[in-house]
Amino acid sequence: MELTEEIKQLSTPQFPTINPPEIALATNRSATIFPQSDCGCGGGLQSDGESAANYYPPVYAIGRVEWRFPNASIEKEFAQVTSRAETTGMTDRQAIHAVLSQRQNRYLVRQLCWILTIEGLETYILMPQDSADFDLLVEAVRPAPSPADLDVAIGVRGPIAAPEMCNGLTVPILVFDQIYSFDRPALIQSIPRPETVSVEQFTPAAEELFDRLLQLADNAGATDEHRALNYCAMRYPAIYTTATEAYGRNCSLSSVDVRLSQLSSMRNIVEVIFCFRNRNTDVTEKYFVRVDVTEKFPFLVTKMSPYFDR
Repeated sequence: MELTEEIKQLSTPQFPTINPPEIALATNRSATIFPQSDCGCGGGLQSDGESAANYYPPVYAIGRVEWRFPNASIEKEFAQVTSRAETTGMTDRQAIHAVLSQRQNRYLVRQLCWILTIEGLETYILMPQDSADFDLLVEAVRPAPSPADLDVAIGVRGPIAAPEMCNGLTVPILVFDQIYSFDRPALIQSIPRPETVSVEQFTPAAEELFDRLLQLADNAGATDEHRALNYCAMRYPAIYTTATEAYGRNCSLSSVDVRLSQLSSMRNIVEVIFCFRNRNTDVTEKYFVRVDVTEKFPFLVTKMSPYFDR
């Protein structure tokens, strides 16, 4: 009996346990990454019964969308398509935008490696949740790019990409639901300006605060704190009004802090605190907002209000 059992074990092939998403990424760029659920609730369950959101955290990142050739074959194909297109008189960027915008070249858009860089660092490989959202990536390829161009990507962070996916680049995959493309001057101009504040006073104050929020260290938009900061920078104009009014009182922005709110129990709520110090008296004024970052899309809980240390 012992010999029989040993023969059975030897005749049974032993396969290593491999994560299915990693196989999909290495073999098929358009394969589904995350387990799907029949409930339509935006994610499946892991084998231990926990939500998929625990493994694929939400991301709200501000950076710039760029593209790369994943291999030499795609690069040669892109060159052939460009040679047949009418690009006389165009710059290189205009020619690239013209080629990618043509519907018959959509297959090239799907084959390119799309990257979100943050502060010049390659941070995420972008993949759309819906194939129709490749249009958002094409729109991010400006025909006349500027250093002030910015893109906001909202989605969930997946596993680290296989080296074969993007010519050896191994960074996390960001499966996005939405991408907003804009430039810094357009964003500042769209912020509602108080009637009591002049354009000359408001614009520099808003630009400085926006730059301070973007330059906070290691902001990849993946933690609750950074998602709340990025949401406020993009969606809550009251922070710019508050900064402008503080500058008018001869105060300077000394710090921006993010803390877990005491209201967090069933929901994940953080407090974004803006600290202003008077240049003459050294007295500190603090204002804060509460942001709910429980799910993929943050939202405001409490409007800008004075903050008092407890």
